[in-house]
Amino acid sequence: MTYERILVPTDGSDCADGGVDRAIELAAAFDAAVHALYVVDEARAGDWDVVVERQEREGELALDDAERAGREAGIDVEKHLRRGHPDDEILDFVGDERVDLVVMGTAGRSGFDRIRHAGSTTERVIRGSTISVLAVPPGDGE
Repeated sequence: MTYERILVPTDGSDCADGGVDRAIELAAAFDAAVHALYVVDEARAGDWDVVVERQEREGELALDDAERAGREAGIDVEKHLRRGHPDDEILDFVGDERVDLVVMGTAGRSGFDRIRHAGSTTERVIRGSTISVLAVPPGDGE
Protein backbone atom coordinates (compact mmCIF):
# COMPACT_ATOMS: atom_id res chain seq x y z
CA MET A 1 0.00 0.00 0.00
CA THR A 2 1.17 3.49 -0.79
CA TYR A 3 -0.26 6.82 0.24
CA GLU A 4 -0.31 10.00 -1.83
CA ARG A 5 -2.55 12.36 0.15
CA ILE A 6 -2.56 12.30 3.96
CA LEU A 7 -5.04 14.27 6.07
CA VAL A 8 -4.12 15.21 9.61
CA PRO A 9 -6.91 16.89 11.59
CA THR A 10 -5.58 19.01 14.44
CA ASP A 11 -6.92 20.99 17.33
CA GLY A 12 -3.50 22.12 18.56
CA SER A 13 -3.48 19.77 21.56
CA ASP A 14 -0.47 17.66 22.52
CA CYS A 15 -2.36 14.58 21.41
CA ALA A 16 -3.16 16.10 18.00
CA ASP A 17 0.50 17.10 17.68
CA GLY A 18 1.36 13.39 17.95
CA GLY A 19 -0.87 12.81 14.95
CA VAL A 20 0.85 15.63 13.06
CA ASP A 21 4.26 14.13 13.79
CA ARG A 22 3.16 10.68 12.62
CA ALA A 23 1.55 12.11 9.45
CA ILE A 24 4.77 13.92 8.59
CA GLU A 25 6.82 10.73 9.15
CA LEU A 26 4.50 8.80 6.84
CA ALA A 27 4.55 11.57 4.24
CA ALA A 28 8.34 11.43 4.20
CA ALA A 29 8.30 7.64 3.82
CA PHE A 30 5.72 7.65 1.00
CA ASP A 31 6.55 10.99 -0.62
CA ALA A 32 2.97 12.02 0.11
CA ALA A 33 1.23 15.38 0.36
CA VAL A 34 0.04 16.42 3.82
CA HIS A 35 -3.15 18.36 4.45
CA ALA A 36 -3.67 19.76 7.96
CA LEU A 37 -7.29 20.53 8.87
CA TYR A 38 -8.74 22.51 11.76
CA VAL A 39 -12.51 22.56 12.17
CA VAL A 40 -14.24 25.41 13.99
CA ASP A 41 -16.78 23.38 15.96
CA GLU A 42 -20.19 24.98 15.51
CA ALA A 43 -21.59 22.81 18.30
CA ARG A 44 -19.49 24.75 20.84
CA ALA A 45 -21.42 27.96 20.18
CA GLY A 46 -22.33 30.29 22.98
CA ASP A 47 -21.79 33.93 22.17
CA TRP A 48 -21.36 32.91 18.53
CA ASP A 49 -19.07 35.65 17.23
CA VAL A 50 -16.71 35.45 20.21
CA VAL A 51 -16.54 31.63 20.12
CA VAL A 52 -15.94 31.47 16.38
CA GLU A 53 -13.31 34.20 16.49
CA ARG A 54 -11.46 32.45 19.32
CA GLN A 55 -11.63 29.07 17.57
CA GLU A 56 -10.40 30.57 14.30
CA ARG A 57 -7.38 32.05 16.13
CA GLU A 58 -6.73 28.69 17.81
CA GLY A 59 -7.08 27.00 14.44
CA GLU A 60 -4.65 29.30 12.71
CA LEU A 61 -2.07 28.67 15.45
CA ALA A 62 -2.57 24.89 15.29
CA LEU A 63 -2.25 24.93 11.50
CA ASP A 64 0.85 27.13 11.68
CA ASP A 65 2.38 24.63 14.13
CA ALA A 66 1.65 21.75 11.73
CA GLU A 67 3.16 23.70 8.84
CA ARG A 68 6.27 24.48 10.91
CA ALA A 69 6.68 20.81 11.91
CA GLY A 70 6.44 19.82 8.26
CA ARG A 71 8.92 22.46 7.18
CA GLU A 72 11.43 21.22 9.79
CA ALA A 73 11.12 17.73 8.25
CA GLY A 74 11.26 18.98 4.67
CA ILE A 75 7.56 18.27 4.06
CA ASP A 76 5.08 20.82 2.70
CA VAL A 77 1.87 20.98 4.72
CA GLU A 78 -1.19 22.54 3.14
CA LYS A 79 -3.43 24.25 5.72
CA HIS A 80 -7.24 24.16 5.73
CA LEU A 81 -9.77 25.74 8.10
CA ARG A 82 -13.44 24.74 7.94
CA ARG A 83 -16.57 25.30 10.01
CA GLY A 84 -18.99 22.61 11.10
CA HIS A 85 -19.04 19.43 13.15
CA PRO A 86 -15.48 18.07 13.26
CA ASP A 87 -16.20 14.46 12.30
CA ASP A 88 -18.51 15.47 9.44
CA GLU A 89 -16.02 18.01 8.09
CA ILE A 90 -13.14 15.52 8.32
CA LEU A 91 -15.11 12.89 6.41
CA ASP A 92 -16.27 15.45 3.84
CA PHE A 93 -12.66 16.58 3.36
CA VAL A 94 -11.62 12.98 2.66
CA GLY A 95 -14.11 12.82 -0.20
CA ASP A 96 -13.59 16.37 -1.48
CA GLU A 97 -9.79 16.12 -1.63
CA ARG A 98 -9.46 12.39 -2.46
CA VAL A 99 -7.38 11.71 0.64
CA ASP A 100 -6.18 8.11 1.03
CA LEU A 101 -5.13 8.13 4.73
CA VAL A 102 -6.29 10.02 7.82
CA VAL A 103 -3.83 10.29 10.72
CA MET A 104 -5.20 11.74 13.92
CA GLY A 105 -4.47 11.83 17.60
CA THR A 106 -6.87 10.37 20.11
CA ALA A 107 -7.27 11.26 23.76
CA GLY A 108 -8.44 7.71 24.50
CA ARG A 109 -11.61 8.55 26.41
CA SER A 110 -13.20 5.70 28.28
CA GLY A 111 -16.00 4.92 30.69
CA PHE A 112 -18.68 7.48 31.55
CA ASP A 113 -16.92 10.37 29.82
CA ARG A 114 -16.95 8.46 26.52
CA ILE A 115 -20.63 7.59 26.83
CA ARG A 116 -21.53 11.16 27.78
CA HIS A 117 -19.72 12.55 24.73
CA ALA A 118 -21.09 9.81 22.40
CA GLY A 119 -17.55 8.76 21.57
CA SER A 120 -14.65 10.86 20.43
CA THR A 121 -14.24 12.61 17.10
CA THR A 122 -11.59 10.00 16.24
CA GLU A 123 -14.03 7.16 16.94
CA ARG A 124 -16.73 8.76 14.80
CA VAL A 125 -14.26 9.30 11.94
CA ILE A 126 -13.11 5.67 12.14
CA ARG A 127 -16.72 4.43 12.07
CA GLY A 128 -17.69 6.69 9.16
CA SER A 129 -14.57 6.48 7.02
CA THR A 130 -14.22 4.56 3.78
CA ILE A 131 -10.42 4.83 3.94
CA SER A 132 -7.78 3.89 6.50
CA VAL A 133 -7.59 5.95 9.68
CA LEU A 134 -4.50 5.77 11.86
CA ALA A 135 -5.38 6.73 15.44
CA VAL A 136 -2.27 7.87 17.29
CA PRO A 137 -2.55 7.42 21.08
CA PRO A 138 -1.17 9.98 23.54
CA GLY A 139 2.57 9.66 24.04
CA ASP A 140 3.09 7.53 20.92
CA GLY A 141 6.60 7.96 19.62
CA GLU A 142 7.92 9.85 22.64
